[in-house]
Amino acid sequence: MDMSAHVQTCFDCAKACEECATACIQMGDVDAKGHDMTLCITLSRDCADLSTLCGRLTARGSQFSPSFMRVCAEACEACADECEKHADHNAHCKTCAEACRKCAEVCHSMMN
Repeated sequence: MDMSAHVQTCFDCAKACEECATACIQMGDVDAKGHDMTLCITLSRDCADLSTLCGRLTARGSQFSPSFMRVCAEACEACADECEKHADHNAHCKTCAEACRKCAEVCHSMMN
């Protein structure tokens, strides 16, 4: 994968995470099944920030980009794990989990 595709994947992940966090907040932090969405919100916000930073560092060819790819992949995996718990009844969680899995995969491939 080339750098521009990696950057776009990071930004797509950040967008999905921001949308997920916003949707969870709008539900009142509890989903239709009564699940507390606090961890989902927190991880989505962290992942959005880290994905954005990873994309920006990669775009500028920063020497710190590989280190942030590892952190970004870890955050994406944690966010995806949490969102998948709610994906069967929250479309925004499903979309977020998919974007996070893709971003984590791309970060891992770029590190190798």
